[in-house]
Amino acid sequence: MKIGVFVCHCGLNIARVVDVNEVVEYVKNLPDVVYVNDIKYSCSDSGQEEIIQAIREFNLDAIVVAACSPKLHEVTFRRAAMRAGLNPYMVVMANIREQCSWVHQERPKAATAKAKDLIRMAVASARALEPLSRRHTEVKQAVAVIGGGVAGIEAALNIADAGIQVYLIEKAPTIGGHMATLNEVFPTNDCSICILAPKMSEALNHENIEVITNAELKDFEGHVGNFRLKVIRHPRYVDEGKCKGCIDDCSSVCPVEVPNEFDYTIGTRKAIYLPIPQSTPLYAAIDWQHCIGCRLCEKACEPEAIDFSQNPEEIEIEVGAVIVATGFRPFDARRKEEYGYGIYRNVITSLELERLLSASGPTLGELLRPSDSSIPKKIAFIQCVGSRDEKTNRYCSRVCCMSSLKNAFAIKERYPDSEVTVFYIDIRAYGRMYEEFYARTQEKGIRFIRGRVGEIYETNDGSLILSYENTLLGEVVEEEFDLVVLSIGMEGNTEVARKLGISVGEDGFYEVAHPKLRPAETDVKGIFLAGTASGPKDIQDSVASAGLAAAKAMELIVSGQAEFDPYNAYVNPDKCIGCGLCVSVCNFSAAFMEGKKARIDPNSCVMCGVCVASCPADAIDMGFFNEKSIISAIDALAEEKSAEPLILMFACHFCSYGALDLAGTTKVQYEPNVRVIRTLCSGRVDPEWILRALKNGIDGIMISGCRPGECHFKVGNYHAQDRVNAIREALREVGINPERVTTSWHSAGEAGGIAEDISRFVETLKEIGPIESEVNRDG
Repeated sequence: MKIGVFVCHCGLNIARVVDVNEVVEYVKNLPDVVYVNDIKYSCSDSGQEEIIQAIREFNLDAIVVAACSPKLHEVTFRRAAMRAGLNPYMVVMANIREQCSWVHQERPKAATAKAKDLIRMAVASARALEPLSRRHTEVKQAVAVIGGGVAGIEAALNIADAGIQVYLIEKAPTIGGHMATLNEVFPTNDCSICILAPKMSEALNHENIEVITNAELKDFEGHVGNFRLKVIRHPRYVDEGKCKGCIDDCSSVCPVEVPNEFDYTIGTRKAIYLPIPQSTPLYAAIDWQHCIGCRLCEKACEPEAIDFSQNPEEIEIEVGAVIVATGFRPFDARRKEEYGYGIYRNVITSLELERLLSASGPTLGELLRPSDSSIPKKIAFIQCVGSRDEKTNRYCSRVCCMSSLKNAFAIKERYPDSEVTVFYIDIRAYGRMYEEFYARTQEKGIRFIRGRVGEIYETNDGSLILSYENTLLGEVVEEEFDLVVLSIGMEGNTEVARKLGISVGEDGFYEVAHPKLRPAETDVKGIFLAGTASGPKDIQDSVASAGLAAAKAMELIVSGQAEFDPYNAYVNPDKCIGCGLCVSVCNFSAAFMEGKKARIDPNSCVMCGVCVASCPADAIDMGFFNEKSIISAIDALAEEKSAEPLILMFACHFCSYGALDLAGTTKVQYEPNVRVIRTLCSGRVDPEWILRALKNGIDGIMISGCRPGECHFKVGNYHAQDRVNAIREALREVGINPERVTTSWHSAGEAGGIAEDISRFVETLKEIGPIESEVNRDG
């Protein structure tokens, strides 16, 4: 077999840490390597052309590209191989940037040694590969958009206008999301609902959009091009065909009054209600949790629209792509106890202020103190509540500064005699026309004090004393205010993560496939992100991201076909003993018995590999991640022990491998003892691999995957954990320390967590000592 190896400098990203020349000289002596060269930028056009020429000139059977993460450029080099006439699945990448040079910047010798190991393992893996063909499947000509806020509406309209069927699924009784509750939007101070309501109406009445409100996702399965969603639509207990939206008749007789969540609880509503005056669709809903069943609304409703016989309805939807636009959750200001929110009535949040200033809010646009309904003369805004805070959220929520400036400006316009003060760390007016708006608020007479408020306490009349440090003057001051507004940040709303099998980052928002190049995509092909689902954004950025997500979904739908990598499992009937274990462990009904032999439906197989690792006869294998290539990589690592202790990690492609890559991107440093083999799922890890690695002299094994309950393949990590528990017991019985095998469960966004696990495991193995003291390699 003729193998070519290309070692990338990536400018100085790799070459500044890894001695590329030393690596190249080392690789020349590896078996079956007939061509080696280093390339400044292997992903560039010239770099790809160099690879193509070498494949043709040396008639290469397989190539190894030692460069960045395969999650970033594996497709790039496969396409280059195809242009050269080489099967694209004869390409293996060695990750010597994200998981080598970037995470071991202060350890160049160790990084160089690790790069050699990773390339040697990749060459061994390439030696065991066989040419494969991609599969194709028809794509359902429809898209599901989960979340009916401004981003979801924008994405739905873009797709529907292209003639594609859209299912817009919203948990609330109305679409519109948080934007529908805002007073004005910055920097133009336009009426928020005036901008949004026409889009809400357009979405509801669009011939290609089916709006499903009062609904939530129950179950989700399938793959790109053919996703199946089960949606539960909860009853409104109102006949939509009869309801006229004349809420006063029915709500006026309702004896129940509860805090209105659409006013962020600063106002109240009845058990039968319209969420907002501009609700879309304009139908009443009955809150069954608070309804006492008096049926007075039924008697008062002249159109006879009240229908208590309604039951939850299960809807099944088949789509080719999914857009997640679930928005954000407002930070709970009660977590900042020093500010007294929830205790002092005149401490409110920025969203509650939006409703007080809104003409459709509980006070019809008048700014009234909650304690006594008086108009406050002195108002304080406290910035970064729940953002830029080590105790709550480290990130900036981006919108809070401009939101406070907008509302402070509005207060000054309506109440010129009021005194408005903004307490800030930094004012972040980063968008177009934002800095100019900041200047206008200063000219308006709004006072800005740089410093944190340390404590708030209440006086007898409900006024509030703020104790703060003015960092510009170096003074600690106490000052009285009538009303305090806490500028609360955004937190991720990721309640459908487990059902969809998509990752959540350390910041609590959905993780994107790549923060720069693929900001609207997830690691699950065919599922895209829009708006604040992937992180804090203002409205215009949310709309822009929705457009990108819609474009990505349309690209998939319009193509008519989805391509699958040939990673699916298959059965060798000559080895199959007909035990049926694969059928029992497959959660996707892909494995079945045909006579006395097992078979696997490639169109149903999700490529997790759980059945492969479970088969007692080794009768099941996979395409690219096949048994022989992985065993070859394990054996190759054991050939040279370049680190003490030496650790082999099996990392699932979607989560833990992504976390390792993110550690590189964010330059999180950890011990350079670990060598990674990528698998599609931790459930693919065969116990025989672990035992083989230990017997061959590798000191410790880590099996790493998605967090429990968040596996992309539902239960793959549970299978992995069960196997590890069994192996640890077996090791204990034969006198091998079971602590040599461990697990690590992290989302793709938890770079720091996985790095800590690695460094902690290194220390554990140092205490245990080398594997040779416990394993007889000749036995």
